[in-house]
Amino acid sequence: MADTVPTEYFAGISPIHFEGPETDNPLAFRTYDPDRVVMGKRMEDHLRPAVCFWHTFCWDGFDIFGAGPFERVWQADGPTRAGADQRREAAFEFFTKLGTPFYCFHDVDICEASPTATELASNFARAVDDLERLQEKTGLKPLWGTANLFSHPRYAAGGLTNPDPDVAACALRQVRDCLEATHRLGGSNYVLWGGREGYDTLLNTNLKTELDNFARFLSKIIDHKHKLGFKGKILIEPKPHEPMYHQYDYDTATIYGFLKTYGLENEVHVNIEPNHATLAGHSFAHEIATAVAFGIMGSIDINCGNAQNGWDTDQFNLDTRDITLAMIELLPSGGLDTGGFNFDAKVRRQSTDLEDLFYAHIGGLDALASGLLAAADIIEMGQIAAFKADRYAGWTNEFGQFLLDENTSLTEICDRAVAEDREGRHSSGRQEYLEQLVARSLG
Repeated sequence: MADTVPTEYFAGISPIHFEGPETDNPLAFRTYDPDRVVMGKRMEDHLRPAVCFWHTFCWDGFDIFGAGPFERVWQADGPTRAGADQRREAAFEFFTKLGTPFYCFHDVDICEASPTATELASNFARAVDDLERLQEKTGLKPLWGTANLFSHPRYAAGGLTNPDPDVAACALRQVRDCLEATHRLGGSNYVLWGGREGYDTLLNTNLKTELDNFARFLSKIIDHKHKLGFKGKILIEPKPHEPMYHQYDYDTATIYGFLKTYGLENEVHVNIEPNHATLAGHSFAHEIATAVAFGIMGSIDINCGNAQNGWDTDQFNLDTRDITLAMIELLPSGGLDTGGFNFDAKVRRQSTDLEDLFYAHIGGLDALASGLLAAADIIEMGQIAAFKADRYAGWTNEFGQFLLDENTSLTEICDRAVAEDREGRHSSGRQEYLEQLVARSLG
């Protein structure tokens, strides 16, 4: 057991404030100014930033090659009840000093190690009571909650798609408890991250059965959401692989196809992660644009990968160009309503000091703010929107409407094209010009 329980886990670190671009204080925001109005909305309301429990307070730096080098006070007692109590206290002190209005959690993040489903239910209920106390004290709320259906050995072959009905029932029990807790705590959304909803080989997998079951159980979860009166969104998080060789939530387009097949497209949205987008061979902006186009944009886990590595490194995203391009797709749609930007990112394994947690999140928030400002500048100037409108203007004229008319047959289209000698000609896409506009706004 730890010798003493500290009254302050981050002693010597004052609340983080906006000091402007001229500051040389590494524990201050240079760009993120919560109250600055951008396109008619406060910056904090655009971003709705959240800190995650798992990477920031549960991870001890362990990787597959070695033990964790972090020596956090709240980890000294190990995965015990006392350690979980300290972890929650430390987390809310951090949230408060950083100044973010939201946090995110898995059920197992906030309580002690719980080998059985019954122990988890009991320990989780006690932890939720404590979160309610901490929320009343600080005013924070969950951006979303989620059940961990991938860490326990029982979930080696998935949770909701598991071939064993007993395991699937256990997974549903966890989802029910966590959804009800998220509702009770005033959460804005509920996430289903299918960490092992997929397969390693088709040789032992009945794919149709697993997809049918996934949809069936998802429908039951949606029904329970409505019975509770939970107004937030149910979100699925796209990821193509890792830990499974293939996951059923491969990317946003795959998820939409799944939802459409089972008639769930009006009930479920997506929680997009840039690192997962790149693992699927897409850009962050592509996944946002796809979600917006299909009407299923929900929330964002903001992070990035490393171009030299082919796995999910969950680094803090400081690439303002990447963020700006995504914001250009997001903002014209109205931005995020119940969603936000959750820092699903972890400090590097060698960044062992407590201050490093602040440096990472401050840098991440400043990068988000810079991307927001650049995108707003681009949108308000209007050149990109005007170029797109002009490029597609042909679809609004008489011939374009003729092609789109559902009563027009293929033969009629072809006959008219021949009669009017319509061959068309290419006009420049002006990619370099448009990229230059983005570069100028980035300064």
